[in-house]
Amino acid sequence: MSKLVLSSLGHTWILDLDGTIVKHNGYKTDGEDSLLPESKAFLESIPKDDMIIFITSRTEEYQEMTEKFLRENGIRYHNVIYNAPLGERILINDSKPKGLITAYAVAVKRDMPDYPVTRIDESI
Repeated sequence: MSKLVLSSLGHTWILDLDGTIVKHNGYKTDGEDSLLPESKAFLESIPKDDMIIFITSRTEEYQEMTEKFLRENGIRYHNVIYNAPLGERILINDSKPKGLITAYAVAVKRDMPDYPVTRIDESI
């Protein structure tokens, strides 16, 4: 399990959808999405003022179905990016002049994510 110590500033969460929040390709194999265990609790642990962006390789033909599922399950998000390539996802960001690390990456096992534990440190 990853442990992230975050500042009290607002955060942007960029999360893959299939295999991390919902069953990988469940919308194809089962005809509908299903939340992975603990995914809703993890998402609810994200501070309310933080931004949540989902990224997926799903094509836009699944946009209505995907976003309806998210709404019906009370999943808060700001945007969904569709048509992402299947390869690596790389996040690059500058660090703050006082040394605050402003980019993290956590890779989890498909359909068995071990979500990171986060703690806000008011001193950073």
